[in-house]
Amino acid sequence: MGAHDNELGAFLRAGRARVEPTDAGLARGLSKRRVRGLRREEVAVLAGVSADYYARLEQGRERNPSAQVIGAIGHALRLAPDAREHLYRLAGLNPRLGPDSARDLVHPSLLHLLEAFPQAAAYVLGPAFDVLATNSVADALLSPFGNERNMPRVLFTHPGAKTVFTEWETLRRSTVHALRLNAGRFPNDAAITRVVSELSDVSEEFRTLWADHNVGGLTRAFKVFEHPDVGRVELTYQTFDVTDAPGQLLLVGSPEPGSRSEEALTYLASMARPA
Repeated sequence: MGAHDNELGAFLRAGRARVEPTDAGLARGLSKRRVRGLRREEVAVLAGVSADYYARLEQGRERNPSAQVIGAIGHALRLAPDAREHLYRLAGLNPRLGPDSARDLVHPSLLHLLEAFPQAAAYVLGPAFDVLATNSVADALLSPFGNERNMPRVLFTHPGAKTVFTEWETLRRSTVHALRLNAGRFPNDAAITRVVSELSDVSEEFRTLWADHNVGGLTRAFKVFEHPDVGRVELTYQTFDVTDAPGQLLLVGSPEPGSRSEEALTYLASMARPA
């Protein structure tokens, strides 16, 4: 077993020792724990891998973990962005190329913040404008698009996009301009490359807009939705950079106080709440 494997195993052992079971959503149990922090099998459950696989990884007997697995383990160990990037490198992976790189993982505190906007649609976008996380209102607002959560794909391939987004053409242009800006900022981002390649193959409109080489960020904007459940919804969006995860954006869409749009969001929120 080489030094590289020893470093990875030591880092994983130290990482799970620092996580309290209750912080990871696990019950402490009545019996006294023999190890500090999380057990191997608990990390495996949280990361969605088998206990045997995780044990082999920690012991250095598994030499080729995928970026998805390393990202899931980093999330299970509640690692900060810098520590997650270090974990990728110890596993022999480039954190900038992995689909679960630091900027594509939403910090728990940001997930908590999303729910602080009960009367607004709040969500986090990744560099390729994948919707990484939503509050309940935003999830209900995007429900017409089913499981598709990449906004460029929605705008250029989903048959319902033209109906739901009243300013469909304007929104498509601004999204492509912002996607090209991100392609320059993150030239090795696999998700951006994949989306651009896919849409270039299937959409002449996307190819034309992409070939214009116009760039522009997502800024404060007024958007109008025609939602199948509540009708017209008018929102003013504010966009915030997530400073500890470059490429992530927090978008918050708020209605005019006392407006019909506010009533519509209240109704969507009530639909999203568990009975």
